[in-house]
Amino acid sequence: MSEKDKGLTRRDFLKTSGIATGTLIGGGVLGGLIGYNANKQPDTARKDQGTGKDRSSPKGLQFFKNYNDFEVLSQATERIFPKDDLGPGAIELGVPYFIDNQLAGSYGLNAREYMQGPFDIGEITQGYQTPMNRQEAFLLGIKTMDKEAQNRFKKGFANLEADQMDEILTDFQKGKVKMDGITSDFFFTLLRSATLEGAYADPIYGGNNNMDGWRMKNFPGHQAAYINVVDSDKFQKINPQSLASMDH
Repeated sequence: MSEKDKGLTRRDFLKTSGIATGTLIGGGVLGGLIGYNANKQPDTARKDQGTGKDRSSPKGLQFFKNYNDFEVLSQATERIFPKDDLGPGAIELGVPYFIDNQLAGSYGLNAREYMQGPFDIGEITQGYQTPMNRQEAFLLGIKTMDKEAQNRFKKGFANLEADQMDEILTDFQKGKVKMDGITSDFFFTLLRSATLEGAYADPIYGGNNNMDGWRMKNFPGHQAAYINVVDSDKFQKINPQSLASMDH
C-alpha cells in the first residue's frame, strides 16, 4: 500500500482528535475517520461478523429482527471504524453485535434515564433531548440511511460503494438529512459513540473480539496486579486480559 493510499491512519486521528487522551477537540470528531484508510471489503468483512477467538464472541441477534437493518448498521460502523494496517475494523471486532446486544437491554430502552418532557431541540452540550428511546432512534436512523441510499444511488446502503456510504454518513454528521423526531447529527453521534464503545469495551459485552481493540492500543485490560513491572522504566507490553479470561 502506498503512502497516498494510506491517508490518515486511525492512530493519527486519535492523536489529533484527543480521543486517545480522553478529550474531544472541535465539532464533528469522528467524521475525521470517514473516507480515510477505509477500503470497503464487503464479502470478507461480512463473513467475519461475530467471529473471534475470545470466548465471549456473540452468537446471534438479540434486538434486530430485520437482517437488512443489521447489515446497514454493520457497514456504517465499518466506515466509521475501518480495518486498516493497524488492525481489524468494526465488523471484525464484533461491534455490530455489541450494539445489537446493548439495544436489547436497558441502554436501548433508556431504562435508567429521565425521559420526561419538555423535549425542545437542545444545544450540543445538553445531551439526550428526545422522547424516543435508543431502540427507536437507531431503527429510525438506520432506515433513513437506507432510504437516502435508495433515493441517491438506487441501491440499499449496505450495497453502496465506500465513497457513497461516506457521502451519506457525512451528511448525517453535518445534520443535513431530514429526520422526524431526532436530527441526523444526533443519530450520528449515537452511532459514533456506540461504535467506539463496541471497539474498546470488554469483550464480555459482545465487541472487541479477541481483545484486538485493546491490542491495537497496547491496553492491558484487567490485570490482577502490576507489582512485577511497576518499578521498571521501560514500556511494558502486557498481554491483555478480559473479564471472561481472568478465571483461567
